[in-house]
Amino acid sequence: MNHDGSLGIAGRMVDAAAECGADAIKFQLHDARAETTATAPPPPYFGAEPRFQYFERTAFSDDGWISLKERCAERSIEFVVSPFSIEAVERLERIGIDRYKIPSGEVTNLGLLERIAETKRPVILSSGMSSWEELDAAVEALRPGGELWVMQCTSEYPCPPARVGLNVMLEIRDRYDVPAGLSDHTLGTAASVAAVALGATSIERHFTLSKALYGPDAAMSLDPDDLSRLVRDIREVEETLANPVDKADVTPFANMKQIFEKSVASLVAIPEGAVIERQMLAAKKPGTGIPARRLDEVVGLRARRPVAADSVLVEDDVDWGGSRR
Repeated sequence: MNHDGSLGIAGRMVDAAAECGADAIKFQLHDARAETTATAPPPPYFGAEPRFQYFERTAFSDDGWISLKERCAERSIEFVVSPFSIEAVERLERIGIDRYKIPSGEVTNLGLLERIAETKRPVILSSGMSSWEELDAAVEALRPGGELWVMQCTSEYPCPPARVGLNVMLEIRDRYDVPAGLSDHTLGTAASVAAVALGATSIERHFTLSKALYGPDAAMSLDPDDLSRLVRDIREVEETLANPVDKADVTPFANMKQIFEKSVASLVAIPEGAVIERQMLAAKKPGTGIPARRLDEVVGLRARRPVAADSVLVEDDVDWGGSRR
């Protein structure tokens, strides 16, 4: 709703989200007369104007929605819309969208969910204010439809870190055997990045061109700089997850091991044939000689050739087949 009813701002938001690297942009289609009574109260964090009036004032025509759909196609960003009534679904079916998003407040509106399932379109279901019993029923209603993702969400604006519920995201994944994600209402981005590291397949954030804009969500939204950083961080996490490291393979560190590790080194000059004693040796850089971990193997053997003081011992400096004292 951060476009505040301006089709121009909404179009620029599509451009900005695409420029930030987002995969999708999600709008809300509110049909005030179909979804709310005229006297329904506004949310506690936004009382600047009556809710019914706000929804009517900020609504787009079908032609407006089609222009946004085309803008998304031009920018190669997925066009996702949240409907809040069956009437909104019927309009969106005429317009054509890539994916439905079911907001947390509609989880118990099973008639709406069943109609969305009939479309067979992919669906993202948010779980912000539902119990497990309510969410179970919603998932069951949506199963016959298209691909289903379920998002952990906490309907607090803003949401404190202690209420994010990353554990619930993991339980959603296991409970329903579906891709699970996070709809994140925190003011920062740490929870979103952490969710990706834990296996989230989708992250949703409120987005605005400016946090100073009017409306219920702008002040709690990410601006383009924030979103760009978040997308960059998520892509880095995805890259780390896609490239497991073999800890047994130290080949990439060959040069660093020579520079930073230590070798068996001589504290004094050791004549050829002399028995090498512990007090003659130390562990010193560089790691180009006999590794420091083998120092005790060298003690008691004889020098095969003269070894200068303060030098790294190599394999040929030691008579490995000789007898120890």
